Amino acid sequence: MDTLALFTQKYTKKVPDMNPGDTVKVYQKLKEGDKIRVQPFEGIIIARKHGKGVSGTITVRKVSAGIGVEKVIPIHAPTVDKIVVVRRARVRRAKLYYIRDKAAKEVRRKMKAIIGGKDREVPEEVKAE
Repeated sequence: MDTLALFTQKYTKKVPDMNPGDTVKVYQKLKEGDKIRVQPFEGIIIARKHGKGVSGTITVRKVSAGIGVEKVIPIHAPTVDKIVVVRRARVRRAKLYYIRDKAAKEVRRKMKAIIGGKDREVPEEVKAE
């Protein structure tokens, strides 16, 4: 087995199935002084890049106090404690950058919530190993 395969096998963790348009809650570990605490960040996935491998990332956007906040989160990073899918939505684009210019009401109208069937298994929670 080559070095890249060993690295990939060692550092990949089990993550839930996520797509653009889904609302997720990402729990990140933060070190403050001597303590380590877990901070949640809940928002809409507007992009998924670099596949599902070790270098895979998601861009999560939320509006906090009227100001849009975006984070690019490496999904296999050791600082990511767990990722929970709060709500699923069906969108017609792979990258949802147009959401930056829309109001919250327009965004909700654009995304159709998935109800019934196998997609009803929400919330989906996967703890990092």
